[in-house]
Amino acid sequence: MTCANCVNSVEGILKKLPGVKGAVVALATSLGEVEYDPSAISKDEIVQAIEDAGFEAAFLQSSEQDKILLGVTGLHTERDADALHNILKKMNGLRQFNVNMVLSEVEIIFDPEAVGLRSIVDTIEMGSNGRLKVHVQNPYSRGASNDAQEASKMFNLLRSSLFLSIPVFFIRMVCPSIPFINALLSMHCGPFLMGDLLKWVLVSIVQFVIGKRFYVAAYRAVKHGSTNMDVLVVLGTTASYVYSVCALLYGAITRYRPPVYFETSAMIITFVLFGKYLEVLAKGKTSDAIKKLVELVPATALLLLKDKEGKHVGEREIDALLVQPGDVLKVLPGSKVPADGVVVWGTSHVNESMITDACYDNIYITSMLFQVASIFVPIVITLSAVTFFAWFLCGWFGAYPNSWVAENSNCFVFSLMFAISVVVIACPCALGLATPTAVMVATGIGANHGVLVKGGDALERAQNVNYVVFDKTGTLTQGKAVVTTAKVFSGMDLGDFLTLVASAEASSEHPLAKAVLDYAFHFHFFGKLPSSKDGIEQRKEEVLSQWLLEAEDFSAIPGKGVRCLINGKHILVGNRSLIIENGVVIPPEAESFLVDLELNAKTGILVAYDKDFVGLMGITDPLKREAAVVVEGLKKLGVHPVMLTGDNWRTAQAVAKEVGIEDVRAEVMPAGKADVVRSLQKDGSIVAMVGDGINDSPALAAADVGMAIGGGTDIAIEAADYVLVRNNLEDVITAIDLSRKTFSRIRWNYFFAMAYNVVAIPVAAGALFPFTGLQMPPWLAGACMAFSSVSVVCSSLFLRRYRKPRLTTVLQITVE
Repeated sequence: MTCANCVNSVEGILKKLPGVKGAVVALATSLGEVEYDPSAISKDEIVQAIEDAGFEAAFLQSSEQDKILLGVTGLHTERDADALHNILKKMNGLRQFNVNMVLSEVEIIFDPEAVGLRSIVDTIEMGSNGRLKVHVQNPYSRGASNDAQEASKMFNLLRSSLFLSIPVFFIRMVCPSIPFINALLSMHCGPFLMGDLLKWVLVSIVQFVIGKRFYVAAYRAVKHGSTNMDVLVVLGTTASYVYSVCALLYGAITRYRPPVYFETSAMIITFVLFGKYLEVLAKGKTSDAIKKLVELVPATALLLLKDKEGKHVGEREIDALLVQPGDVLKVLPGSKVPADGVVVWGTSHVNESMITDACYDNIYITSMLFQVASIFVPIVITLSAVTFFAWFLCGWFGAYPNSWVAENSNCFVFSLMFAISVVVIACPCALGLATPTAVMVATGIGANHGVLVKGGDALERAQNVNYVVFDKTGTLTQGKAVVTTAKVFSGMDLGDFLTLVASAEASSEHPLAKAVLDYAFHFHFFGKLPSSKDGIEQRKEEVLSQWLLEAEDFSAIPGKGVRCLINGKHILVGNRSLIIENGVVIPPEAESFLVDLELNAKTGILVAYDKDFVGLMGITDPLKREAAVVVEGLKKLGVHPVMLTGDNWRTAQAVAKEVGIEDVRAEVMPAGKADVVRSLQKDGSIVAMVGDGINDSPALAAADVGMAIGGGTDIAIEAADYVLVRNNLEDVITAIDLSRKTFSRIRWNYFFAMAYNVVAIPVAAGALFPFTGLQMPPWLAGACMAFSSVSVVCSSLFLRRYRKPRLTTVLQITVE
């Protein structure tokens, strides 16, 4: 595949197959995913359908649990293959296997209830005494290998075509000026001239041996009712070749030698191969960064080994793809979690940012290009026929002077050359490459800057963003809540108050609960803590279980707080709404203290015990250092920032004022955040939502562009519009700016591709010939066609020079 039109053709063919439920093909990685019913169609039939359409295809891997493709290192000789066969034959649970020495792979069908994948790998490696190393084959690595093979194959064809075409060109253009060589070429070999015969032989090899791929692809395309670039190449080169052969035979019979144009078909094929070779190289560059995304998934996992009694006796590093249900893995601080699972032991912090339920539409520009490309070739063929008949009929009726036609030529040949030039110079690939190449480059650039982009549709929507809605906690703030103060208003001892609150919050998973527990722990044990951080955590776990009171009937109220029973009495810990709704009266002095906290951008946690107000705690979550600069940068881009939070109005407004946001939506419950997003969308505005992805998933899904802050799990990579992996708000601006620059480049690509065809086709048809006398020979038209596609790809590659905006802030200082 070389352009979006190829992708469209493959997807269209796949979706028409019986039993195929869905198909998605990626130009960047040359990979496709097909969901199908195995009872209706087999994978081999799917591969065959793709190949019948003129493309090469190979099965990589399946989601079936009983089938796996393994790469084998060390499989060099027949002896190695025999050894692998013997090992596999003796293994229980294997139903079928096929060893491919050329690709160093083995496809295995096994019974997952009888043998595990890791056992298969271990058995092969141990059975070969370590000579064979086995790994689960990664389709992206296979795709990269295929790209290299395709480039090598195309280069070999180009080299062979050049080797044969250059002599043909010299015979026509240079040799007549060299008397000795011209005399040799003018010698007769039967009824033919030596030069003509030599050109015929050389060009025939180029046309039907090197150019075989064009005939095969064109035949398969026409067979399936579609047309592509190969059809135009075949029509143009075949017309030139057939005419030249007919002219040569006619000259041999009549001794009247009309001009032959063998060099035309040879040079056209050479230039087209050169263009395709450059496209393959460029496509490989655009997909480099995309393939690096796979590296975000951990390659290995640290498996804890057990003895027969279930005790852990050691550790072993294994391929992450060999992790099985029931395995216990060790995850070191700072490393990535290799698989979904539950924590069985230990204390740490894991970023679980994710969003759910995304809907992806086709890029409008791409859809339009698909429609144009689908009718482009028939239109070009029609224009070529019109060009031929217009020039031929005008010449037949004497509408132009005979001096326009060369002495040894005629009206038919004169018209045919114009028609061939029209077919050859037209380039639907330039149109098809305009959008996907730019999107591929932008996706890779985004990945290099820590911005994972989920498809071109996300890029398209982001360029027109009118509102960026920020969640407060964990997005604008650092998400590391800290208790700054605690005050009791009931006469209760502060230590008892903290014990009571910590006991209630111990069962909560909210970040504020952790802050409360930390504060209570440090209050009781300050000065007695070990200097080691690990020691602190270990000490905390030891004492909390002894120190905390037992909480019963615990329940968390989303957006408000928690309630439970301690010592048989109800305790409420949460915001003002929770306390008031339960009929608890807040004393005036407590209300005044709470207002002061909120005006200083702190969140107040109120506590009521046995229906009496007890006290409150002030919690702050420091703003991210870049928050104010990012907000200012968005305003400069013409984007309206909005802050959305479940916090109270005073705290929300204090935080918003600090970062420079005027539009604040506070005291919003998690379920109501999506409604706020929809309200902003009512007038047709494009809304981006930035959140940590845990409580904000409804709003992220409702937004036109969802941006998940944080490292993100596999679910985030699969579902998000954007994943900002560095947890840096500056990447919000990078995402929007990259989108705008990408679609600016796409519009330029589209303009150049359209302008090229609009200008080039009339020139090739001879529109300027009556005024300038200049005629574009078909071989030059082929060169122009090849370089038009390359120019569009190179234009997209300019995006690799992208530099994200530099954000600056101005400090205003009052000098006294």
